[in-house]
Amino acid sequence: MIFDLLRPALFALDPERAHRLTIAGLKAMPVPGPAAAEGALASEVAGIRFPNPLGMAAGFDKDAEVPDQLLALGFGFAEVGSITPLPQAGNPKPRLFRLVEDRAVINRMGFNNGGAEAARARLSQRQGRRGVIGVNIGANKDSADRIADYAVMTRRMAPLASYLAVNISSPNTPGLRALQDEGALTALLDAVLAARGGDGPPVFLKVAPDLETSDIDAIARIAMDKRLGALIVANTTITRPALRSAHRGEAGGLSGAPLRELAQARLRDFRKATGGVLPLVGVGGIASAEDAWARIRAGASLVQLYSAMVYEGPGLPRRICAGLERLMQREGFASIAEAVGSE
Repeated sequence: MIFDLLRPALFALDPERAHRLTIAGLKAMPVPGPAAAEGALASEVAGIRFPNPLGMAAGFDKDAEVPDQLLALGFGFAEVGSITPLPQAGNPKPRLFRLVEDRAVINRMGFNNGGAEAARARLSQRQGRRGVIGVNIGANKDSADRIADYAVMTRRMAPLASYLAVNISSPNTPGLRALQDEGALTALLDAVLAARGGDGPPVFLKVAPDLETSDIDAIARIAMDKRLGALIVANTTITRPALRSAHRGEAGGLSGAPLRELAQARLRDFRKATGGVLPLVGVGGIASAEDAWARIRAGASLVQLYSAMVYEGPGLPRRICAGLERLMQREGFASIAEAVGSE
């Protein structure tokens, strides 16, 4: 496989430079239309028809440069961002680390992106194309009013997004996770929903895996009360399980294989807290069809990945989707929706 031949050269590069080369390579791809939203893997979540339940998580395509190319790889949807109102450089480099022995990544990127206007220009060029594109929105690090930033981003991105993902769970913007507190979260969502208006896209909320039971119950209650489209469970973790890599001590959010069990447990917690009423998007440590299937059986209507692509390459989405079809057939489910929460 081509990726197997290229991987040693890519891994010899600084991770951030390798990522930029990957984006450049995807830009050079021809872009066929996305898959039709039909077949055994298709489902409807938050009023959106998804051709399959596997999405690219936010963080890979921060500036909405290659969303259609990601769909062409076999993803059922792609989430771009996080995007902030104003451009920002993010944290000092180095800020992205491969933990090869652990099949993991640590990042402390800090919402580096080119800002809302640049992303809007790119997304406007794809208007009229099929395909589910979520836009993950954030606040600028030096903003005097972060809730106002989210409202601004909602107004700017709602016309161009299949759904909006409100990211309050990155560990790399100081104080951002405080917006998960009950009072702050209520005020934030009120502002976002008011800015979206009555006919805008559904709003998803992305939460951290590092939550106490009381936090989970409060977030679930607020999300249901505000009639959000879904909860995305979960972002990277600031905890550190046993790791082998020399980069294990780097500050930032940990993703990849070591996050799998924590993210799976947190998904079960939110499934219990919501009673299955609110759709969940499972993310964190998914690297195979079996991982995705376990998350679906635990209650995820959709799943996302990112770090696994670093190690498995661009053929991974199609392999996972083919594996999901086999697992569905083997276990006697006629659709993905039937399997959600069936463990």
